[in-house]
Amino acid sequence: MSLEVIKKIRTLTGAGIVDVQKALQEANDDEELAIQILREQGQKMAAKREDRTTHEGVIAIAKGSQAVAMVSLTCETDFVALNVDFIQVAQDFAILALTTDATTLKAQADDKIKNELILKIGENIQFGTAKKIEGSIIGSYLHSNKKIASAVALSSGSMAVATDLALHVAAFRPDYLQPSDVPAELIATEQVIYRKQLEAENKPAEMIEKILPGKLDKYYSEVCFLKQKFVKDDTMTIEAYLKQNNAEIASFIYIKI
Repeated sequence: MSLEVIKKIRTLTGAGIVDVQKALQEANDDEELAIQILREQGQKMAAKREDRTTHEGVIAIAKGSQAVAMVSLTCETDFVALNVDFIQVAQDFAILALTTDATTLKAQADDKIKNELILKIGENIQFGTAKKIEGSIIGSYLHSNKKIASAVALSSGSMAVATDLALHVAAFRPDYLQPSDVPAELIATEQVIYRKQLEAENKPAEMIEKILPGKLDKYYSEVCFLKQKFVKDDTMTIEAYLKQNNAEIASFIYIKI
């Protein structure tokens, strides 16, 4: 049982020295069998821990020439979320997300988590959300705690504007780009709520119909990107900011742990 073999298996599996030594002893120094034993141990450990809540974790962002990908990786404790190896794996997944479809990415991530990461770290770890945005002008933002991330792609404008808009998305988390993107059934539900509120205030029917558009405008200003007040200057909307900078939003993404 040489030190070189132990190091090699540790690199391949992420297991600790003691676990590698035990696996080699059980496998009579057969490297392949030892690796299989360690992976099976990791799968058993993952099964035992899969019901534990993973409310901590990190988000990693990777940038390509025409795309930005972000991935969340969750764990049980903040201690593990600060682990260098854990953060590096999240980064590796984000890089993989740039060129890999969602189904393949999740399969590869789950395999690595079960066969290596859980065995090495000893907590329940889950592959969270993966999102990718494409375009020639993309601004991105990752909060200092690595738990909030966003990106905005522009069809026209500058990188500085895209970056400012990514910061805005992280702060205000719009659900839709513009009012026309809000599902009709959701608007209908909001209208019902507003009508009931106004009726409870004994507002006349004709007054209710006049007030409703203003109520909806306020709703749009909360959930629609273009209608929100700009995070860096609340005297203007995002719509006005874009016009001022000859920019146009193509798409945006957001992830939070």
